[in-house]
Amino acid sequence: MILRIAVTVACMVAALPVRAAELKAEEARRLVVGKLFSFNCFEGTSGAGRVFGDGSVSGIVRFQGGATARYITMPPGTLRVKGEAVCASVRGMGVDPCFTLTQIDDRTFRGAITGLSFASCQFVRRSGRTEVARAGSSRVMHSAVAGQPGQE
Repeated sequence: MILRIAVTVACMVAALPVRAAELKAEEARRLVVGKLFSFNCFEGTSGAGRVFGDGSVSGIVRFQGGATARYITMPPGTLRVKGEAVCASVRGMGVDPCFTLTQIDDRTFRGAITGLSFASCQFVRRSGRTEVARAGSSRVMHSAVAGQPGQE
């Protein structure tokens, strides 16, 4: 379960857009906070969610390509800036993983656990619930996103 949470946090953090080069933490923070992103990770986890200004996270996650999507929330302070890095603090984990963020284009970026470039997620900025549903998300994911207040 802790590994799943770490991967989820990595995916949500990776939702910080960049331009074919690494973003500095504060630049990434300004670009991602409050915006909706869908994501797909190297081991099959996918979903959609938001990172908030207090470092909290909420979204829909389907772990490792499973059939069931889950709504998750992470408390304030889960994501934070440490120097020039964006890191996660998850209760029960012995370390706070940090992330390398690389922008692919104006709507897409890749986030990887620093030092483990294979452990990455690709994020695409979305404009709202309708677009997430159109992007091929399942009925379960669409219902869960649509059912959350303030998702537009």
